[in-house]
Amino acid sequence: MAQHKLVIAEKPSVAQSLAAVIGATVRKDGYLEGNGWRVSWCVGHLAGLADADSYDPKYAKWRYDDLPILPEHWQMVVGKDKKKQFDILKKLMNAPDVTEVVNACDAGREGELIFRSVYELAGCKKPMKRLWISSMEDSAIREGFANLRPGADYDGLRDAALCRAKADWLVGINATRLFSVLYHRTLNIGRVMSPTLALIVQREAEIDTFQPVPFYTVALELPGLTVSGERMADKAAAKQLKETCRGANVTIKKVECKEKSEKPPALYDLTTLQRDANRLLGFTAQQTLDYLQSLYEKKLCTYPRTDSRYLTSDMADSLPVLVNLVANAMPFRKGIAITCDPQTVINDKKVTDHHAVIPTRNLKDADLSALPAGEKAVLELVALRLLCAVAQPHIYSETVVIAACAGGEFTAKGKTVKHPGWKALEDAYRAKMKDAEPKKEGAEKALPELTEGQTLSVAAAIVKEGKSSPPQHFTEDTLLSAMETAGKENMPEEAERKGLGTPATRAGILEKLVSAGFLERKKSRKTVQLLPSHDAVSLITVLPEQLQSPLLTAEWEYRLGEIERGQLAPEEFLDGISTMLKDLVGTYQVIKGTEYLFTPPREVVGKCPRCGGEVAELQKGFFCQNDSCKFAIWKNNKWWDAKKKQPTKAVVSALLNDGCVRVTGLYSEKTGKTYDAAVVLEDDGQYANFKLEFDQRKGGSR
Repeated sequence: MAQHKLVIAEKPSVAQSLAAVIGATVRKDGYLEGNGWRVSWCVGHLAGLADADSYDPKYAKWRYDDLPILPEHWQMVVGKDKKKQFDILKKLMNAPDVTEVVNACDAGREGELIFRSVYELAGCKKPMKRLWISSMEDSAIREGFANLRPGADYDGLRDAALCRAKADWLVGINATRLFSVLYHRTLNIGRVMSPTLALIVQREAEIDTFQPVPFYTVALELPGLTVSGERMADKAAAKQLKETCRGANVTIKKVECKEKSEKPPALYDLTTLQRDANRLLGFTAQQTLDYLQSLYEKKLCTYPRTDSRYLTSDMADSLPVLVNLVANAMPFRKGIAITCDPQTVINDKKVTDHHAVIPTRNLKDADLSALPAGEKAVLELVALRLLCAVAQPHIYSETVVIAACAGGEFTAKGKTVKHPGWKALEDAYRAKMKDAEPKKEGAEKALPELTEGQTLSVAAAIVKEGKSSPPQHFTEDTLLSAMETAGKENMPEEAERKGLGTPATRAGILEKLVSAGFLERKKSRKTVQLLPSHDAVSLITVLPEQLQSPLLTAEWEYRLGEIERGQLAPEEFLDGISTMLKDLVGTYQVIKGTEYLFTPPREVVGKCPRCGGEVAELQKGFFCQNDSCKFAIWKNNKWWDAKKKQPTKAVVSALLNDGCVRVTGLYSEKTGKTYDAAVVLEDDGQYANFKLEFDQRKGGSR
């Protein structure tokens, strides 16, 4: 009997790429075979944690008395739509001619969990190896198979992935049921989703309560330059200074010229790439991840879900060849000399599971014009960052001038580029973009030659008025940054996992918040803002600190990193979460006076003619929101029904604001025909009445 080694990839497309390299080219039912190998695949997560009612049928109903639900023996189940492929894998794993199983799922937490769940549910006891690669290039695949690692080396990764899944289950099931039961509506709560939402709600509250503070700056026009004073809170004092300086002389107190250097940016990890793609290209985090994943599977980019921005020392020798190859493939670098200093991007200590995202050598023979527009745009960003990261520093001369006039001190700054370095590439890239970000006005303006003690006459003096700015609404760029750094100041310096979520999960978290109706994407000029919904604000209002604290969730991410490194027992981590949930269920009290929170805000259509209160539309009509006032215009009204019309929001708004409105298509019971007329509102203090007027056109037609 011929013996085989079984390779299991995460998805069919990856399995086909692996099979082509190792010679498994014969297609079978659910797998490929050849050259002593069998290659099959999962379809994402074939198995997952069982629902609560799998542990006890009583959990099918949501009841406060059943909380918290804390399984003692966790159950994994196969999804009904995934059973066919699971059965194929189970049969292959336990086949007598299979001597070894190779885990070739994505090299990360989730990939490890996808494989291990199937391996354990299938009852497989065969020796296990791990394929760990950061590129789908043929050469990388061959090298990976030549250096397969023992599966046990990744037990910590499996433990961390499983603990993450269990923690999400525990918090999601218990907190969602608790708050849904207490507030009588479904409130979806997640371990990472809720604190992420809290960041956005808190930012909106800061914007809503912000009070702008005015300030005033005196600017003096001198020959060849403008100098500006410090911000002043007193407008009168600023005007007085302006008048004093007008027509006076300015003395140059100090001229300081320094040569400065701006280092090239580091390579991309996933989060930094997602941020730039959002800011420069308008892509969502999920879109960028999807495009990058596709480029990875097409062998044009390295592994996407990385949190490192550096390369390993064994890549240094081959890097110049890759850089030249990438430069030749990118049209925006034409006419710009390419340099390569590998040491700027090499740092073994800052590479954990995977190195930074970079293009592959397959770029040389690829038809980039055939790529979808989104993938091509992301690939160009990744290529640009590689070229910039290994380029020369940006060298410039900065001049600071300090001048004195009428007892006030004024400054001006100038900049002269000595050597553009890596910024030449960035400028060339932005120049080709239709919506390139504008340069800051005066950012590179040179100052005239000045000497200390020199006297200049003031040609003009003006007061510029400004005011302090509120915090900005979150975009995906800035929210990803906030998620990445949440709780960072409280984590040890050596902590590898900081912030909310991981590079691999943050995009999915944002999409869940949008699909759940908690977040809205709203376009504003050239950016898309993330705004919380009414339900989002309501949810965060009632959630206790432990469920919305970025610090606590960031600490959990850090603990998962400790589990991955074998420094913390999984049981200790889960016990802590169970204790927190017991305390939450036992001590949380419904917040009084919050009945209104989960009622959507009502749109006001006009002022009440009876009391002056606000009239809003409800399901059955338009009602005054003043509890002591009974004014109402019912949608099902005999007067309107007889005319085969129903008062719309526009009609009622005109009646309330103007007293009348012209309505077209009114039905006549006498003639059976329709006609147009002005409808006039007459409120007698008890009922809202209507009458028709035909002698003149009143109001706009409705």
